[in-house]
Amino acid sequence: MSQPASTGVPVLALEGVNKSFGAVRALRDVSLELFAGEAHALAGENGAGKSTLIKILAGVHRPDSGRVLLDGEPVVFHGPAGARDVGTAVIYQEPTLFPDLSIAENIFMGRQPRRALGRIDHKAVRTSTAALMARLGVELDPDRPARGLSIADQQIVEIAKALSFDARVLIMDEPTAALTGSETARLFSVVETLRAEGAALLFISHRLEEIFELCQRVTTLRDGRLVASEPLAGLTQDTLVRRMVGRDLAELYPKQDSRVGETALAVRRLTREGVFRDVSFEVRRGEIVALAGLVGAGRTEVAQAVFGVDRADAGEVRVGGEVLRPGSPTAAMDAGLALVPEDRRQRGLVMEMSIERNIGLTGLDRLGRAGLVKRALERGRAADWAVRLQLKYGSLADHVGVLSGGNQQKVVLAKWLATEPTVLIVDEPTRGIDVGTKAEVHRLLSSLAADGLAVLMISSDLPEVLGMADRVLVMHEGRLVAEIPRAEATEESVMAAATGLTGGAEGAGVAGEAAATALPGEATATGPTGADGATAEGTRR
Repeated sequence: MSQPASTGVPVLALEGVNKSFGAVRALRDVSLELFAGEAHALAGENGAGKSTLIKILAGVHRPDSGRVLLDGEPVVFHGPAGARDVGTAVIYQEPTLFPDLSIAENIFMGRQPRRALGRIDHKAVRTSTAALMARLGVELDPDRPARGLSIADQQIVEIAKALSFDARVLIMDEPTAALTGSETARLFSVVETLRAEGAALLFISHRLEEIFELCQRVTTLRDGRLVASEPLAGLTQDTLVRRMVGRDLAELYPKQDSRVGETALAVRRLTREGVFRDVSFEVRRGEIVALAGLVGAGRTEVAQAVFGVDRADAGEVRVGGEVLRPGSPTAAMDAGLALVPEDRRQRGLVMEMSIERNIGLTGLDRLGRAGLVKRALERGRAADWAVRLQLKYGSLADHVGVLSGGNQQKVVLAKWLATEPTVLIVDEPTRGIDVGTKAEVHRLLSSLAADGLAVLMISSDLPEVLGMADRVLVMHEGRLVAEIPRAEATEESVMAAATGLTGGAEGAGVAGEAAATALPGEATATGPTGADGATAEGTRR
């Protein structure tokens, strides 16, 4: 993290801004200064006012009181076009490109350079796009269609579009939520290039490590109020979390003691050609087992095969000792499996449906007869789980899309917990949600395990893995290479296995060797049970 680049007059600033929506006060006397050549983080929980602040800077909303200043002078944005015309651009988490147009056409849509007789100068469009990509240090073909581009490449196109408007202020809202580690590194390299050229950057992310890596200053909001605006140098993650949520970082991982019982899930030599091979492990009642590894290691694919979304080519899955019918999510659900998917918006929820309807989707057979759903039963079920999970909503009849990311995740959890599962598989349970809601989700998972549920958690968040897991299973290039007990799990040991530096027979223990050679509940020489089965009866933290 480099030091702040400049002082003096900020390029763009808010001064004493207030904004209300009906009786809800979204911002209360908030001030913010963005300087040229500086990356400035905006931190806060969902509902803290970050989105409202961004929309004021982008010209979507006008403040009820207070001022927006451009180069020290008051300015009023008459809509997003007004903000864009003075050099303000917003890059959102999910870019919105025209998929059937080329990269160059997307960048210059509606303002293409013209030749004689008003014809579009396609050569000039391509040349200008190539120059923008060269400026960003990225190799993307201007003629390539936007369809099929990765999210990372789409964001690069959006940044190039902003530069084509001569943007002086770039606002990036959760730009890394769907990116891999290498894609994030490339994005940060582009951001550093822009900062070196004098652009002012406002960066919003729930990943604290990214804030500390990229930014020089941070402004923290809580409940619509300004808590602090300060240099990051000298701050710690714990201090920043305390600013955001009013409690310490240690409280993000409220791991409870639990009594580990019999095997709930046993996976043996599961193989899907070209994706993963010979994967074996067990998950017992009362424990949280983390499946860790780098993006592309095959973790999500294993979970989908276990649940039956994808059909495995070999191996078997047992729940409570009974072999599941391959490739059947219905059979998995009937046996007591539940899967909270990685992408909650695309695979976990029906965004056009209400909160209560989403929660009721997994129990339609219990909520009515002859294909007719009793609304009273559906609403009662949803209300019960809304209370249990402390869901924040206006009405259960509201579309689930109006909820924050954290509350959407709670709806997905409620939908599956309502099935009363034996095994809960959660894929990236806290991706894209704020630190306060992360703590609530972690507390819920720990409580479920303490009540006897078997939890298989897939996570790319290493502190989450270390803070919540009783055992860590590490995958590398489609193989399960190591099993590490909680007491021995460190960032170094997990990453060493995930990158292939250690693992296999030389690792802390390979779950596959144990589960492949013993029936569920039998003692094994290595693996989760141990020769005397002591860990199955002990108390694990």
